[in-house]
Amino acid sequence: METGMAKSPLRDFLELPYEQLEELNLESKRARLDRVDPGKIEEQRRKYLTDERRIKAVTVCFTDLEGRLHMLDYDKKFLLKSADNLTFDGSSIRGFTHISESDLRLTIDWSSFYWLPADVFGPGKVIVFGDVRDQGGQNFEADFRGRLLALTRELYAKDRTVAHVSAEIEGFLFSGRDAERRYLETGGFEFLSTGGYYHSLPQDPLRQFIDAAAEVQRAMAFSNEKDHPEVGPSQFEMNFGYSEAVVAADQIQLYKLICRQVAQRMGITASFLPKPVTGVNGSGMHTNLSIAREDKNLFHQKDGPDGLSPLGHQFITRILNIADQICLVLNSSVNAYRRLDPNYEAPNEIKASAVNRSAMVRIPLGNERSARIEVRSIAPDANPYMLIYTLLHAGLNGPDPAPADTERRPRTRILPDNILTAIRLCKRSDFLAKIFGEDTLAKYIDLKRSAADRCPRALGTRIKTGEIIFHHEVTNQMLWNTF
Repeated sequence: METGMAKSPLRDFLELPYEQLEELNLESKRARLDRVDPGKIEEQRRKYLTDERRIKAVTVCFTDLEGRLHMLDYDKKFLLKSADNLTFDGSSIRGFTHISESDLRLTIDWSSFYWLPADVFGPGKVIVFGDVRDQGGQNFEADFRGRLLALTRELYAKDRTVAHVSAEIEGFLFSGRDAERRYLETGGFEFLSTGGYYHSLPQDPLRQFIDAAAEVQRAMAFSNEKDHPEVGPSQFEMNFGYSEAVVAADQIQLYKLICRQVAQRMGITASFLPKPVTGVNGSGMHTNLSIAREDKNLFHQKDGPDGLSPLGHQFITRILNIADQICLVLNSSVNAYRRLDPNYEAPNEIKASAVNRSAMVRIPLGNERSARIEVRSIAPDANPYMLIYTLLHAGLNGPDPAPADTERRPRTRILPDNILTAIRLCKRSDFLAKIFGEDTLAKYIDLKRSAADRCPRALGTRIKTGEIIFHHEVTNQMLWNTF
């Protein structure tokens, strides 16, 4: 029986317009980059969560050793009460801990707080990054976000050195949801669109996806610069602005999460497999780096070779010197080595060039603000925290080539063309053992070898089912146990 009274909604969870989301997230990002006292930021965020009754849950995310993003939703009231004791089972995370020492803790990085678009992530939620601690409260050795954060703080404390990073992340769209995990049944992928570089039609499905994902990124303060289809059919790339190293790595993880979530809502799959289909270009994650001090770009020198300073050239030389040792960090899956195919603009030559896109490192045209180096041989499935941590250590503190190596001009060295060779070179790297620690390096190598053992030794010309379903961003307990 109607009473004539208007019905009130049963739920009233936070849903903010995109413009307001962008303002909030930009303000939060500025505070982070301005190094506002972490205690003050925590106080502000706690007050906001307490006062904003329409927030129901806080998503806390962290990244495992291989680079896979994990998320836990905490009830807001519980989080505010128990933020100093957020425990989880580390033995359930590949590469973390054994069952006998399973408990780990999450420490919230309150400065990495993001407001989320309700139409994509659901109403009433915000997201924040967490760092993993061991049982004694120390930074957990297999958590490279914590390691990168500690390194960047150390650089800044020493002489106000700041590492700036941006990434150009390519991916593919495939028809149907969960296309990667269904590869076991289908044996292949179906492209969503046949449009290509710059010329897909304005309202085709690929463009609709790019528009929707870019809107979310702008709302989350990514400062987008250019969004477009890539060379391959159904391939995309959305570029966002330079930022400090940890912020940039966080945004890489959020970029992939946003793309997957937007695609899921459209009934399709966003894939970051490096080479999911043979015969077309693979997907890369070209990573741009520069070093600044007191807002001065230390890589810029107007009259230097290719406009780069001696520090910039030394940074490149040190990376190239150990390129084969760190290849497994930059190309961390069986499938990634298909991309290092010279027939498809593969950046597999261990050298630097301002023009040759087959070179592992490119020196883009730049000015005082934009001078940088671009490491092109990185696959989009790499752990962003681990790879940036490794490149910074290599460029700033890595071994210089022996004088004899710099005097002679040998033929161009080539990066490994398969994961087994990359594992062998990584395993015997004194440099990686030093900056990772021998135990963490051994864990990482064991994970890579276990995936390689589930795949054919020779890649061949056909994509093998194993390299898809046992991929670290795809596999789950059920798929893993099909071996």
